[in-house]
Amino acid sequence: MKIGFLIIDMQNLFLHDHMEKLNVSEACEYINHVSGLLRAKDQIVIHIQDMEGANADTDPEARNSIPEITVAPTDIQMAKEYSNAFWRTDLEQLLREHGVEFIIVAGFAAEHCVTFTINGAQERGFQAALLQKAILSTRPDAITSIYRDRHMISYPVIEFLMETIA
Repeated sequence: MKIGFLIIDMQNLFLHDHMEKLNVSEACEYINHVSGLLRAKDQIVIHIQDMEGANADTDPEARNSIPEITVAPTDIQMAKEYSNAFWRTDLEQLLREHGVEFIIVAGFAAEHCVTFTINGAQERGFQAALLQKAILSTRPDAITSIYRDRHMISYPVIEFLMETIA
């Protein structure tokens, strides 16, 4: 089984002013740990960046991933313009070309891009789950709702899955 890990909108523009309030460091710890597990077994790690309105940015670093997120040379970076990372992008084609069957989603924001992207994955026939403790939002109730209403996977389960991959 091939796994794809989608890291959604972990960008300076959205998170820089909310680092402590949202406990971004904890989410990054989980994201980086799982990314490392997956990379070690040649799975796919994709950093998806929201580029909607990027032409109006005055800070060239605004759309970059926050420094707390590890981006390896083997990782794929993909831009999106809409909340659903599958909408009008090559994401589905990329995942199918790599034989991905299961998708793990993490990132910002629970009530927008994370929800719409996991829905998009399921609409396209992928099995998908959220990475527990790796979803962020400026609205705590949004995190509670998404964890209640969507499938989740914890890092110990991912560690076990990686042990079963040759």
